[in-house]
Amino acid sequence: MTDRYAVIGNPIAHSKSPQIHAVFARLTFQDDLTYEAILAPVDGFTATVRAFIAAGGRGLNVTVPFKLEAYALADTRSARAEAAKAVNTLVFSPAGIHGDNTDGLGLVADLTHNLGVPLAGRRILLLGAGGAARGVMLPLLAERPAALTLANRTAGKAQQLLAEFAPHADGCAMDAGGFGELAGRQFDLVINATAASLADEAPPLPEGLYAPDSLAYDMVYGRETPFMAAARVQGAARLADGLGMLVEQAAESFFLWRGVRPPTAPVLAQLREA
Repeated sequence: MTDRYAVIGNPIAHSKSPQIHAVFARLTFQDDLTYEAILAPVDGFTATVRAFIAAGGRGLNVTVPFKLEAYALADTRSARAEAAKAVNTLVFSPAGIHGDNTDGLGLVADLTHNLGVPLAGRRILLLGAGGAARGVMLPLLAERPAALTLANRTAGKAQQLLAEFAPHADGCAMDAGGFGELAGRQFDLVINATAASLADEAPPLPEGLYAPDSLAYDMVYGRETPFMAAARVQGAARLADGLGMLVEQAAESFFLWRGVRPPTAPVLAQLREA
C-alpha cells in the first residue's frame, strides 16, 4: 500500500507543503508515498486526524490554527515539542501518536546552511513572544549564541518566555523586555517572529539595532515585508525571508517519517524561481 501523508490546517489552499514533499519524494526515490492538503473544520481537528489514521495515514504536518491541539493529541512528544508546547509534525505508528516540532531546526538550518550565518557567539534579537518565538527558542539556544534578547510589544510576555527557557541558556546571556528598551543596543541577527508582517506592519523598533554585517530575518515568506524594508533603511547588511525555514522544517518532518534526509537546495531554488 502507498503510505499517506498530508498537511492539515484551516485555511490550507495556500500551502506549499504538497509541492515540497513531492520533490523530496522524487529526489530520495521514495515512490511509495502520497502527500496531500487537508482542510479541517476549525472545531474538527481531532476527528479529522482520527479519520486520516483510520484510512491508513502515516504522518501529518500541522499548521495554523491546530498546533496546540496537535500537542494535546500526541501520546508522546519530543523534547523540542515539549519546550515549544506546540506540535507541527505527527507520526503515526502502532505505538500511538508521536508529536514533534521541527520549526526551530528549520530556522537554524536555514540560517547556518543556506545563509551561511553561524550562530555561536552571536548577539541575537528575537522579536515576539508567541508560538512562533517559543517554537524556535530551544534550537537557537543549542547553537550557543553569546546573547539572546527577547523583545515583545507586551514586555511581560517576553519576560515570561525568558523565565521558561533560562534553564537551557547554557552560558548564553539572556534578557527580555519591550521594544523601547532596545534603544542603544546592537545585534548581529534580528529575527521577526511577530505577527506584524501578516498585518502588513513592522514592529516599532528603535534606530541603530543593526551591527555591521548583520542579518534581518523574517519568518514570513514570499515577499519583502515591512519589517525587512525597515531593516534595510536602518542599516541591516542582509535581508532574508522565511522560505528557507519552511523548506528545512519540511525536510526534518520527511526525515522523521521516512528515515531519509532529502536535499533541500533544489527545492528552495525551485520555489524561489516560482
